[in-house]
This record gives sequence, structure tokens and C-alpha cells, in this order.
Amino acid sequence: MARALVTGSTSGLGLEFAWQLAGTGHDLVLVARDEDRLRAVAEQIRDVHTVDVEVLPADLSDREPLERVAIRITDPVDRVDLLINNAGYGLRGGFLEVGVEDHEKQMDTLMKAVLVLSHAAARTMVQRRRGAILNVSSLAGYTTAGPYAASKSWVTVFTESLAMELKGTGVTATALLPGFVQTEFHERASMSMDGLPRITWLKAPFVVEQALKDTARGTVLSIPSVTYRTAGEVSRIAPRPLVRAMTSQSWYQHLQRRAVKRSRRKASRRKLHAPWERDPEQ
Repeated sequence: MARALVTGSTSGLGLEFAWQLAGTGHDLVLVARDEDRLRAVAEQIRDVHTVDVEVLPADLSDREPLERVAIRITDPVDRVDLLINNAGYGLRGGFLEVGVEDHEKQMDTLMKAVLVLSHAAARTMVQRRRGAILNVSSLAGYTTAGPYAASKSWVTVFTESLAMELKGTGVTATALLPGFVQTEFHERASMSMDGLPRITWLKAPFVVEQALKDTARGTVLSIPSVTYRTAGEVSRIAPRPLVRAMTSQSWYQHLQRRAVKRSRRKASRRKLHAPWERDPEQ
């Protein structure tokens, strides 16, 4: 039976990856910072699916726990066949509004952990001539939306280069580039995205299903939905001044103003009649 190791597996896309993989008969190694939540998720999955679920609590921004996860990936007996680098989070505020220590911790999670775990997995998998690595990136990497976008740009380019290096070895590397997904990500970062049209949001089960299909096919860049594939190509070829203007802090503020205006318009159209305001003869 195949085994998958999923980082950031207690919420969002990571949790969805865990459930879908368990549903297809994969044993799991679940990695996350919150040990209590990690064990609760593992127990829920065991109650539904007859798979082995191992828990590995680790803060991937810390080198020592990160090394423990890397060592687990290289285990020659209980082998990991699929690595999903999903752990990540956003920070609220502009670059200068957030302490540099917080930026460093985020970069360690978003980039260093991907580098270290991909290196461990690729070396081990190449020896067996089978396996796959799926790195969760983002279409934000095509924009200029701060350090988070820059880190996702790195993940995408790194995965593309890794895929080329692994060609012919029986091991594949795929980068998942979703757009806006309905998960806890923005809520945890205290980011309000109310100004975005509903059509721009994707559901986590769809994103994960498409990502796993693309990984099985050995697709290098997995971009769910035609809309986002088109948006990704436009972002790549658009003039950089336009991209900078569309993804600046002022753009985010514009979304907030738009959400407020929409809320006011809806409120003004409502005809509310309290009981004490009604004509008793009606």
C-alpha cells in the first residue's frame, strides 16, 4: 500500500489531501504544529478508513523538527511514496508593518522546508526509481503581492527545475498553483477578501482532486480551472507595471472599499418593517 506524507495536514488543503488520499487507500504520515489537533484528525480518519495514520508533530520553521521529518521521509522500511509540501501561512500587513523575525519564520516554512524535504524525498525516491513530490505553490507567485508571493514564485521555479532534473528517473515533481480557495488561510491571516467576486473562489475538494490527478500524470504545473489557467498565462505575459499596480496594497484596499459599498447597497434595498412600525389596520 502506498504511503503519503502531508505537511500542514490539519486544515485547509492539507486536511483535504489527507482525507482524499485515505479514501484511495493511502497510508498517511501527517505533519503539523498543533499536536492535539493532529491526533484528533488522525483519529477521525482511522474511524472512517482502514489505513495506517502516523502523526509527526513538527514546526517546520525550526531546523531540528524539520530534520526529523526529513529523516522520516528517508526511512527504507516504511517508505514514503508521495510527499506533499503544503505547510504555509500568510501574514497580515505590509512588509514594513511586520517584524523581520516573523518574515524569517514564514520564509523558513514556505521555502526552506520545501527545499529540505524535497531533497530528502527526491534522493530516496530516485534510488527506488519511483515516487512523486507535490509542492503547493500559488498563482500569487506570478504577482508582486509581498514576501508571500515571492516565496511562492520560488516554489514554482524550484519545482519546475526539480522536475527537469528528475526526468527519466521514475520520480516526478509537480507544483500546485491554485487561486483563491475556500479554506481557513485568509481567516488565519486576518485578511478580509469580501470584495472578490464569488466566481473567483474554488472549493478545496476540487483543487485537491485535480492536483492528485495531475501528480499521477506527472504534470509539472497543476492549475485547477480554466479561469485560473487563463489568469496565470495573462499574469506571466502582462507588462510588469500593470501586474504591480493590480497586486499592490492599494488593490487590497480597493477590495475592502468595494465590499463596504456592496454591503451598503444591499442594505439600502431592504424594506424592513418592524412590528411597532406597521399600521395596525393593515
